[in-house]
Amino acid sequence: MKTPIYLDYNATTPVALEVADAIQPFLDEHFGNPSSSHTYGLSARRAVAEARASVAALIHARQNEIVFTGSATEANNLALLGVASALGKTRRHLVISAIEHPAVMQPAQHLRETGWDLTVVPVDGYGRVDPRAVAAAVRADTALVSIMHANNEVGTIQPVAEIAQLIKPMDVLLHTDAAQSAGKIEIDVDALGVDLLTLAGHKFYATKGIGALYVRPGTPINPILFGADQEHGLRPGTENVPLIVGLGAAAKLALERLSTNKKKMLTLRDMLHEQLAEKIPGLALNGHPTDRLPNTLHVSFPGISGRELLSLVADRVAASVGSACHSEADAVSGVLAAMGCDTDRARGAVRLSVGWMSTLEEIEAAATALSEVAAGSFLRRH
Repeated sequence: MKTPIYLDYNATTPVALEVADAIQPFLDEHFGNPSSSHTYGLSARRAVAEARASVAALIHARQNEIVFTGSATEANNLALLGVASALGKTRRHLVISAIEHPAVMQPAQHLRETGWDLTVVPVDGYGRVDPRAVAAAVRADTALVSIMHANNEVGTIQPVAEIAQLIKPMDVLLHTDAAQSAGKIEIDVDALGVDLLTLAGHKFYATKGIGALYVRPGTPINPILFGADQEHGLRPGTENVPLIVGLGAAAKLALERLSTNKKKMLTLRDMLHEQLAEKIPGLALNGHPTDRLPNTLHVSFPGISGRELLSLVADRVAASVGSACHSEADAVSGVLAAMGCDTDRARGAVRLSVGWMSTLEEIEAAATALSEVAAGSFLRRH
């Protein structure tokens, strides 16, 4: 059976060939523990250092500012709970947006359950926060503001740099979850003005099970796991050398090919949108029309649920109705609800995300398949 066209790159990406090739020697030949002082350990330690430098370069940071974690979820938990641990005696207030990923939303809710105050800032109809609303939410006891860089469902890019300019004079820390941004748009920690930034390997062609947290020097943060002193004392446990090496290789690829891949994904995304809009009257775009990830197309099909549509076209197209990290229940997405979408529009929503490996032929075939099924469903109902 022919493999369905993959349009779910926001959920996960395949491992790039260059990444797999970089990993392989560290599964057998260079298997040492980086903490060991002999040849095997030194080889592993050098590889980790090189990977750290590559990840730092991707976000225009310095090598000693990168902490490797087991996932973006762990990195987000370390950012929120680690800062909370360090500042919790004097500051017990946190600010997030209404469309954060569960990996930020849930640790924030956990802090609220333990006595912290939590302010959730709303978004507009495009899924974008108002920097002034974020600044207005900051109080004298605010420890941290956490606003994602780009939304994983609709792709809207948040005004993180503007938020930083407004809240920095208030002496409050700023974290951004940039899991969806890497490899798609430029990330510069100084231009963004963030103190902490999260990356997810499997979102930019590395493996699952590896992430990273950027920590600006001087940021008050404590470990949330306890053990030895690996990763600057913030993430104990023997380093996962093969996956760290893979993350470094993926970061290098992402930086080298950013301009080319961004242009390609934008072209394919817009082509897919144009072809669907021509064939599906009433198709609605969700998310910001311009300030969104170049690979992300989140649209609502009229007269059919997104879940039903994807089920009917599953043999030809693989996509999702929203975040793969949310429930499978046929319920309104929390992101779309926060954006004020009505039930019918939210019900018909589908996220189509292209990647580095997507082709023109795939886009044309996917547009045909989706429009045929959607049009057929409309005719059956009318």
